[in-house]
Amino acid sequence: MSLKAPIRRHQAAQLIQCPPARQPEPADPCAMVIFGAYGDLTKRLVVPALYNLSRTRVLPEKFALIGVGRNPGTSESWRDHLYDTIKSYVRNPVTEFEVDAIDDAAWKRLADKMSYVQGDLTKPEVYQTLGSALADAEKVHGTEGNAIFYLAVADRLFGTVIDYLGDAKLTQQTEDKNGKKKFWRRVVIEKPFGHSLDSARKLNAQILRTLNEDQIFRIDHFLGKDTVQSIMAFRFGNGLFEPIWNRDRIDHVQITAAETVGVEQRGSFYEVTGALRDMVPNHVFSLLSMVAMEPPTGFDAQAIRTKKADVLAAMAPVSVACAVRGQYGAGKVKGKKAVAYRQEPNVAPDSNVETYIAMKLEIDNWRWAGVPFYVRTGKHMSRRDTEIAICFKQAPYTAFQYTPVECLRPNWLVLRIAPDEGISLQFEVKRPGPVVNLAAVKMDFHYSDWFAKEPNVGYETLLYDVMIGDPTLFMRADMVEHGWRIVQPVLDAWAVEKADFPNYESGSDGPAAADDLLHDVGGRVWRPISPTGCNKP
Repeated sequence: MSLKAPIRRHQAAQLIQCPPARQPEPADPCAMVIFGAYGDLTKRLVVPALYNLSRTRVLPEKFALIGVGRNPGTSESWRDHLYDTIKSYVRNPVTEFEVDAIDDAAWKRLADKMSYVQGDLTKPEVYQTLGSALADAEKVHGTEGNAIFYLAVADRLFGTVIDYLGDAKLTQQTEDKNGKKKFWRRVVIEKPFGHSLDSARKLNAQILRTLNEDQIFRIDHFLGKDTVQSIMAFRFGNGLFEPIWNRDRIDHVQITAAETVGVEQRGSFYEVTGALRDMVPNHVFSLLSMVAMEPPTGFDAQAIRTKKADVLAAMAPVSVACAVRGQYGAGKVKGKKAVAYRQEPNVAPDSNVETYIAMKLEIDNWRWAGVPFYVRTGKHMSRRDTEIAICFKQAPYTAFQYTPVECLRPNWLVLRIAPDEGISLQFEVKRPGPVVNLAAVKMDFHYSDWFAKEPNVGYETLLYDVMIGDPTLFMRADMVEHGWRIVQPVLDAWAVEKADFPNYESGSDGPAAADDLLHDVGGRVWRPISPTGCNKP
C-alpha cells in the first residue's frame, strides 16, 4: 500500500521517544586537493559527495577544492566538465548519485571554490605549482593552511605522489611554541592498498617514511554506508543481542556481496585485480570485523579499530581447500543478454581472473571458535544483494516429537546492507488451528519506512571524517596487512593454477562448487541470492 511508509513513520514518531538528532560539529577550514581530477572516481563519487555536503551545509564555509591532473584545461573548463557530468546523473538509475534535480545554489557554493592545476604527477614541478595554489587558497578562501590530499589515481602512483608531496614539504605539519599544530595535512588513499601481503608491507613502509599514521586515511567507501555503520549500533546499543552473539548460540554466519553489474569498462583494472583482491581484504573483511569484534572500551577511533584488528589477527591464513573461484560466462542479467567475462573489453580471451569468490573463514578466539564464517562476492549475479546473515543453532526437537519437524528451519537474523536497507528476524510460530503445526515467519525493519532517504554516494561521511580528523572508519596499517596475510595462500595458489573457466552463467547465483564449502556439517546451504529462493527470510 502506498501509505505504508508514512504510516510507519508516523507510528514511530508517536511511540518511540528518543533525543533529537545531533548535528555534525563544524569541520575545520581546509583545502582539498584531488589528484586525478578528470578521473572516473572523481566524477562519479568524490565530487558528487562534496556537492551533497554543500547541499546539507556540512562542507566548511572556508573551503577550497583544487584539482590536479594531466588533462589540459583551466579552472573554468574543469568546473564546467564536472557540472555537465553531474547533470547527466540526474534521474539516472544506474548511478550512485540519485537526485531528481541539481540544487544550483549548492553547486555554486562548491564551484566558486574550485581551481585546477595541470601537470604530470610524476614530475616535481607540479608539486611546486600546487604549493603556490595552496598558498593562494589560504589567502582567498581562509583555509588556514589545512589540506587534504586525495589520491584518486592508479595505485601504482600512491608511493610516488606521497614521496613528491614530502619532497615539496607539503605534508609537513608545523607546531607553535606550545607544541600545538599550526595546521594539519592529511592524505586519503583509495583501495587497493597493495596487491599482496608483500606489496602492502612495502607500501606501508614507503608512505610511513613521509607521513605519520595519524595523517593517513585509507578509505573504503563501503564503510560510508549508514547501514554498515549501524552494525555496531545494532550490536552494542541493544541489550537483547550481545548475550547470544557467540559460539553457544550461533551456528554460522554468511556474508554476501552480490552484484548484477559486470566489469563494464574496467577490464584493464580487473585483469590485474580480480574479485578476491577487489573485495575481500577490504569490503568483506570490514563487514566481518564489525560483526565479530568484541565490545570496545569506548567509541573512540583507537578503541574501535583495535577491536577490529584483534578479529583479523585471530584469523589463520585461508587454505586453498576453503576457497572457490568463478568466472561468469554468457547469460541473462535482469532479463538482458550478458556476454562472458572473456568477451568484455580489455579482457584476455583466455583470462584466468576470477569474477566470483567464496571462502570459509575461522576466527580462533573465545567467542567464535568453531563458528564458520562463509563469505562470497561476485559479478553478473542474479540480483544485487549485500547482507550479513546470522544463522542461530536449531532448537531441540524433543518438545515437538509428535510434530513434523523435518522442515523446521533455523532462526536467521539478517542485516541487509543494500539495496533494501534493513534488518529481518526469522523465527518459528504455531499455525492457527487445533494441530501444532510450525511455520517460519519474519519481522522486518526497513530504513525507508522510518527515515527519510538522503542522497548519498557513500563518501559523504568519510570525507567529513577526514575533515574533522576522525579515523574510526579507516583501515590502520596493521589491519591492511592482516587482510592480505589471510588471503595470500589462495592468491599464490591461484596464480600458478589454470582454472576451468567460465564456470557460472551470468544471472545465476554463482558456481556450483561453492555449495561444497557449506556441506561439511549439518547440511548447511547458501541463502539464495535470487528473490525466488524458498528460504529467503
